[in-house]
Amino acid sequence: MLKAVILIGGPQKGTRFRPLSFEVPKPLFPVAGVPMIQHHIEACAQVPGMQEILLIGFYQPDEPLTRFLEAAQQEFNLPVRYLQEFAPLGTGGGLYHFRDQILAGGPEAFFVLNADVCSDFPLSAMLAAHRHQPHPFLLLGTTANRTQSLNYGCIVENPQTHEVLHYVEKPSTFVSDIINCGVYLFSPEALKPLRDVFQRNQKDGQLEDSSGLWRGAGTIRLEQDVFSALAGQGQIYVYLTDGIWSQIKSAGSALYASRLYLGQYQLTHPERLTKHSPGGPRIRGNVYIHPTAKVAPSAVLGPNVSIGEGVTVGEGVRLRESIVLHGATLQEHTCVLHSIVGWGSTVGRWARVEGTPNDPNPNDPRAHMDSESLFKDGKLLPAITILGCRVRIPAEVLILNSIVLPHKELSRSFTNQIIL
Repeated sequence: MLKAVILIGGPQKGTRFRPLSFEVPKPLFPVAGVPMIQHHIEACAQVPGMQEILLIGFYQPDEPLTRFLEAAQQEFNLPVRYLQEFAPLGTGGGLYHFRDQILAGGPEAFFVLNADVCSDFPLSAMLAAHRHQPHPFLLLGTTANRTQSLNYGCIVENPQTHEVLHYVEKPSTFVSDIINCGVYLFSPEALKPLRDVFQRNQKDGQLEDSSGLWRGAGTIRLEQDVFSALAGQGQIYVYLTDGIWSQIKSAGSALYASRLYLGQYQLTHPERLTKHSPGGPRIRGNVYIHPTAKVAPSAVLGPNVSIGEGVTVGEGVRLRESIVLHGATLQEHTCVLHSIVGWGSTVGRWARVEGTPNDPNPNDPRAHMDSESLFKDGKLLPAITILGCRVRIPAEVLILNSIVLPHKELSRSFTNQIIL
């Protein structure tokens, strides 16, 4: 028997995802046509012996989240439950706080997945490795170049046994080109070191972390409090993957993740990809179109485009490397490149909405990482363009490398600006 836990965080963790996280919890933001965490749930549901999937976070259980959970249970025929933390407890605190629910029924092991990662989730392969050589902690790892590795948790492994000998979260100097993917397989014994951290925190009282914030005894950071402390003690091992992987910290990284997932659909969900058909729009590369969307036959879509429910795409529209969300309208001959068009927004005739790609590829030394600032010398750095909810763009204007907050009605062109 197996279980899975998906760590979905909470509203204060989605600040880099604004203005998109104003309208929907970040874990429910559509990536390649489905909510972000549906990719995780699909992967967990395919593992033989999976009995229950638990979501842990500190979002309020509002209507969108409740509706998603009900739909997921019906689609995958598995219990999918949400456990709400009483306060932000870090990446490990929720696991310890809800340990009784996780261990109920006596699972052999349980997966732990961070919600804000994109991956092909090789969970069955991780399970096979764990069963071949059982240990409390198995981490999924991948490679990054020397420059980008500094933005992630870095793993030094024994190349023969794959034991984790050393672990450093976001080091200041190069440690290893193997990075933590935020996907784990834990045995029940893995909760004992979390108990030790909790008891030590209780003894020490409240603790001040590196950001200067005070955190309670229930706050446990898997990376710093557990992985770094236990590395080299024969308890933590790494399973290396060469599959797709990226973090989803910002809107720009969501666009990159959408590209990876759309490419993965060729193998996993070819039915989700739109094919070119007589009388239909011209399709280039991987494109997802919701069945309720209305797309004019003269539109040209792709590569890497996702069109949501109830979207209207007019004649002569050009869409590339973009996400168009529920209810948006692209009027005739608009051009949308490297952008996200928000829910219910309208882009007028012959308008151009364009951004600059900033793919957070861990193997691209020039990639702009999500941890970096949006500004330099007081100016907004080039990035994808984001139109918030119900934005209206008039005809024949240019919106370039800009972020437009919700409910704005523009009257002119903007470049490299945040429009409040």
